[in-house]
Amino acid sequence: MSLQLPARVRKIGLAGLAAASMLLLASCSSTDQTEWKRLAEPVGVTDRSDTLHHLWIGSWIAALIVGVIVWALIGYACVKYRRRNDDEIPVQTRYNLPIEILYTVAPVIIVLVLFFFTVKAQDVALADPPGGKAAHTVTVVGQQWSWTFNYDKDPALGGSTTVYDAGTTADQPTLYLPVNESVDFKLRSPDVIHDFWVPAFLMKMDVVPGRDNHFSLTPTREGTFAGHCAELCGVYHSRMLFTVKVVSKAQYTAHLQQLKKAGDIGPALGGSEVDQQNGLENKVQRNNSSTGAS
Repeated sequence: MSLQLPARVRKIGLAGLAAASMLLLASCSSTDQTEWKRLAEPVGVTDRSDTLHHLWIGSWIAALIVGVIVWALIGYACVKYRRRNDDEIPVQTRYNLPIEILYTVAPVIIVLVLFFFTVKAQDVALADPPGGKAAHTVTVVGQQWSWTFNYDKDPALGGSTTVYDAGTTADQPTLYLPVNESVDFKLRSPDVIHDFWVPAFLMKMDVVPGRDNHFSLTPTREGTFAGHCAELCGVYHSRMLFTVKVVSKAQYTAHLQQLKKAGDIGPALGGSEVDQQNGLENKVQRNNSSTGAS
């Protein structure tokens, strides 16, 4: 004996669900509606954001299409081959070669298509800045458990002086960037793997000891944005936070001059200041090349 709800009850339930959904959508603020349209992705603030956003939306569309097809096939099978009598046994199919070929080939095609568009977006995200050289270079040092930002021989200081912003778990550092000017980020770590992540950049990159990872971008909108370490790096990983401020060129220059006046002259690469556990020897920490030091 199968358990089925009366038709009237099902209709009332569907109507109630539809009404609740409409009420929920109507109660969303303009910000919430924008997030729905962007599928919860932050609004990008760099010249690479559009390409990465299109990849994000395209991936969701592909996932939804696959989901609808799978749900439709599951629903069809549940209805078409449902048990109609208590003593009835559905037809038992041992194999179906066309279907087996379909669910083997289709996922391969989907993965290849996604891989193709991912590589295209990655090429844009990791491309060199216009002209082949960025206007500014920032060496980002991720160390347990905070960040140091070195503004390498910046033109704002005549191109000969490096200054830095440094932080702690109790005092989060702030990275200053000039709007509409290209920046090359060099990522260094003297201890363990970290991950430099600013959600508004729509991308992130690992900070690996001994590996010189880097990428370039141009901030296109002023504002203050949150940054995080996105790689589990130890006890205080969750407190490895920082702030990014995209400001005018004048404000950027004033900040670097203030750092120089305060004596925060670098580079500060962190290799000599890393705490080591007694009894353990970390060869990477003793290798200056892992931090880019000379």
